[in-house]
Amino acid sequence: MNNYLYFLEGKPYINLTNNCTNSCVFCVRDIKDDVVGSNLWLQGITKAENVIAQFDAEADKKLAQASEITFCGYGEPLLCPDVLIEVSKFIKEKYPHLKIRINTNGTASKALKRDILPELVGLVDVISISLNAHDSATYDIVSKPKIENSYDAVLASIKQSAELGFKTIATIVTGFDNAPYIDIQKCEEITNSLGAEFRNRAWIKEGY
Repeated sequence: MNNYLYFLEGKPYINLTNNCTNSCVFCVRDIKDDVVGSNLWLQGITKAENVIAQFDAEADKKLAQASEITFCGYGEPLLCPDVLIEVSKFIKEKYPHLKIRINTNGTASKALKRDILPELVGLVDVISISLNAHDSATYDIVSKPKIENSYDAVLASIKQSAELGFKTIATIVTGFDNAPYIDIQKCEEITNSLGAEFRNRAWIKEGY
């Protein structure tokens, strides 16, 4: 069975896809197949009704105690925008106390040639975008993007997200094996100039 809904330290997450526009050198899916026992590799095409079906009685109890649910798994969630939107509408109706967060690399709109973020207004509360580096050259080393000019797309996504009124967080990861030099101060300055909050995430070597 595909694991669309999983829990990490009591917090709920939604795993929509294994497709991604990046192959980040620190990605947990290159370390292991699961997160706290939930195998996140998916088979077939993800449908909203299949995701929603996993919000069963057992999950209901855990969700009642949570304050936020995050779209984040072994792929880029915004590559499934229609599924994400339908599931978000379901969450807002059934679990109105939950804030909805998306962890994204910020390149889905460019990849799909579709301006996705405006479609999320009124559904999503927090968008966390992987900045990953202080310049394009370093970004390419860290993120190994599959589409050209990805770093510019990331910066544009951070700026757009903040302007649309989402709580926007730009993140970097430090401490991973064979990491190139990342100018943390410059990353924070870039983030602030785009109107977002900055977060430096420590790499977890063993995954979760």
